[in-house]
Amino acid sequence: MDLQIADRLSTQHDHHDQDFARDVVQGLARQPKRLPPKYFYDARGSDLFEQITKLPEYYPTRSELSILRDRASEIAALIPRGAALVEFGAGAFTKARIVLGAANIAAYVPVDISAEFLNAQARTLRCDFPRLEVHPIAADFTAPFALPPPLRTLPKVGFFPGSTLGNFEPDDAVRFLRQIRGILGEDARLLIGIDLEKDEQLLVPAYDDSAGVTARFNLNLLARINRELGGDFDLSAFTHRALYNEARHRIEMHLVSRKPQTVRLLGQRFAFRTGESIHTENSYKFSLERFQAIAHSAGWRSQTCWTDAARLFSVHALAASG
Repeated sequence: MDLQIADRLSTQHDHHDQDFARDVVQGLARQPKRLPPKYFYDARGSDLFEQITKLPEYYPTRSELSILRDRASEIAALIPRGAALVEFGAGAFTKARIVLGAANIAAYVPVDISAEFLNAQARTLRCDFPRLEVHPIAADFTAPFALPPPLRTLPKVGFFPGSTLGNFEPDDAVRFLRQIRGILGEDARLLIGIDLEKDEQLLVPAYDDSAGVTARFNLNLLARINRELGGDFDLSAFTHRALYNEARHRIEMHLVSRKPQTVRLLGQRFAFRTGESIHTENSYKFSLERFQAIAHSAGWRSQTCWTDAARLFSVHALAASG
C-alpha cells in the first residue's frame, strides 16, 4: 500500500479498519487474488453463516452438535471445576451453551471479530445463565489477545468448534494452536472440532447449497468492501464457486469474475479477466491421525476424541503438554 493510501486510512478508519483495508488492497494485488476469510464475519456475514449452519447440505454443524450433546457428560468430566471457557470465534454461542449447561464453568469468554453480533449474543446469554461471568472480547481471534484480569487464577479451557482450524494453511494451523496455548497458559485444556475427510459428493454441496445461502455469504464480502472501504464491486458480475482440491485435502471457495472488468478501491484499480477468481476460503479436511500429529507438534497431547455415528466429524479433547 502506498503512503497516500496509508495517510487516508489513518485519518478515516480505526485500527481494525486499517487492517481490513490493508489486507484487501494487498490481497487484490496478488496473483492469484486472495482475501482472508476472517472478513466474512461482519453483522450480515455472521447472520448468513448462522443460516448456513441450518441448511440440510451443511453436515458439520449438525454432526458436531450431535457429538457435543451425546458426549456432554464425558466432556464435562474433563473440564476442571470452576474453569474459564474461552471460545475462539464464538458466533452465536450455540455449541458453547451445551458445554456451559453440562460443566461447572465459572466464566465464559467469547471472542469474535463482529462486535455488534457478539455483544447481542452476550446480553442474551447473561439472561439465560445469570450466575455465569460473561466477558466478551471483540477481537480478531487469530491474533494474540489478553484475557480479562479476573480470570487470571482460574483454570483455562479453550473451545474452538466448527472445524475453523481448517481455514488455516497447515503451518499456520500449528502456529495458531501454539498461540492458543500461550494465551491459555501451561495447564490449559482445549476442546476443538475437526472435520474429517469424506467423499467429494458430500463435501461440495455443503459449501454450494441449493438455496444459494453460501453464495450470498461469499458475495457479502464484496458488499462489505463496498460499504466500508468505498469499493465499486458489481456483485452481479461475480459468481460463487466451491470445489474440492483432493491433492490438498481441502474445499476451496472462490468468487469468479463473469466478464472483463475493473474495480476501484481506495484510489487503486484492480483488473479482472473473465473467469479470474478471488480465492476467499480454504476448508481443510483431516484424518484423526493427521490432526493429532498437528496438535502434538503445537504442544498439545490428545486426551480423547469423539466422532458422530457416521464419522463425518470429530471433537478432540487436548491438554497442554510439558
